[in-house]
Amino acid sequence: MWLPLLVNSTMAYAANLTNFLVTKNTSALTLQVLGNAKGAVAVVISILLFRNPVTFIGIAGYSMTVMGVVAYGEAKRRYQ
Repeated sequence: MWLPLLVNSTMAYAANLTNFLVTKNTSALTLQVLGNAKGAVAVVISILLFRNPVTFIGIAGYSMTVMGVVAYGEAKRRYQ
């Protein structure tokens, strides 16, 4: 019983530390963009692994998210 609690606590600590370090070394906007990218990746994995149905509007929305992440990365690279 204690092992799952310890593992869960350690993972939560690591996630919070990672969020703090990303924000410290970049910006809160970068952290938000990474969160959006993580959501899109999770949806793609869900579609591939579990064969979840996706609508055209869903695909369009995920595509816009990916394009926004790429555009943000390119803009950050150019103007830094």
